Amino acid sequence: MGDVLPILSVPAVVLASGAYAVGASWWRRRHPSPPSPYTHQALRLAGERTLVTAQEILDDAYAAFGPLYAPPVAGADTHGTGPGARVTARSSDSAPQV
Repeated sequence: MGDVLPILSVPAVVLASGAYAVGASWWRRRHPSPPSPYTHQALRLAGERTLVTAQEILDDAYAAFGPLYAPPVAGADTHGTGPGARVTARSSDSAPQV
């Protein structure tokens, strides 16, 4: 009779581990784990997200600083004669050379 308990414990352990495996697989089918960050799909999605973020940064920067790089207006004087420009006479303009 002392050998009956160890002999019956083996099928009980097999039955319990099978029930655990069935329950675990049922749970995983109903609650899948999030995708791994190390897959090709995750890498592609992260790259796309980075490109979208970079495009937004560039669009914001162009909106803020775009007028600084706009070409000058056709009728505007671009030779530095605006307010604050110094006008100096050249030596050939002020006195005739002998």
